[in-house]
Amino acid sequence: MFTMQRLNAAYKTAHRIPFNTNSKFILFSDVHRGDNSLSDEFAHNQNIYYFALQHYLKNDFTYIEVGDGDELWEHNKFDVIRYAHSDVFMLLREFYLSDRFVMLYGNHNNTFRHSYTAQNDLFHFYDEYEEFFSQLFPNIEVHESIILENKENDQEIFIVHGHQGDFINDQIWPIMRFLSRHFWRYLHIVGFRNPASPAKNAHKRHKIEKNYTKWISQTRKILIAGHTHRPKYPKNYELPYFNTGCCIHPRNITGLEIENGQISMIEWRILPNSSGSLEIKRRVTRGPQPIENFMMR
Repeated sequence: MFTMQRLNAAYKTAHRIPFNTNSKFILFSDVHRGDNSLSDEFAHNQNIYYFALQHYLKNDFTYIEVGDGDELWEHNKFDVIRYAHSDVFMLLREFYLSDRFVMLYGNHNNTFRHSYTAQNDLFHFYDEYEEFFSQLFPNIEVHESIILENKENDQEIFIVHGHQGDFINDQIWPIMRFLSRHFWRYLHIVGFRNPASPAKNAHKRHKIEKNYTKWISQTRKILIAGHTHRPKYPKNYELPYFNTGCCIHPRNITGLEIENGQISMIEWRILPNSSGSLEIKRRVTRGPQPIENFMMR
């Protein structure tokens, strides 16, 4: 409901970031960092995610987190999440201090759209060991959407979490947050599916993705989203809709890399090597293809 209007509004107010063929970006979405308890769906992939981020930090990538980085529907205090995954946040801090971290909010962490919430939760944290406040992401701005723009050839890539216009997760999100925090948080531990999540509802997911492609056909823009948790890399005959997938798949994390003017779908997972030892491996699952191949004229 109201998807076109919401996406158009997000496009008009998007934060613009210049890029060229020398730019390098890694996009992950739907990390859903929690409290490291049984209900924390990120916990089983935290080592894969940390290893992948180390790779991108070392290789000068800018990290774009496309919404729902933190699970603030199930947890009302960000400090609980930061403490549970302090090593991850210290790594993210390195990206931020080198001006290579861009955070978008999704429906599960949309309270960060308020500057005062971002200031209270993200600017600094209390170091329990040293017993003083330390900087985390000082003066960070959390965006609803961004546009990567190439001034040389007028390329634009619109990036947004993708919950915009999703009635349950956009218009009535306070109700769903209440249910997630006090009801579904406990039930999904034993296998029940949250009906609000497009990741667990194929009909809902396809409806949302149909709205994405409708917006692309009207605006003739490249769109990258998350939200549905389903990785998407368009085939040659399809409209340029990409989806990062998520970081809470049972066995892997997925994302999108932009490098040398090309875009790739990648996954990181734990696999045995020839001697039987487990290793974290990166694999390109689709692409790379030049971004210009997806431009609509």
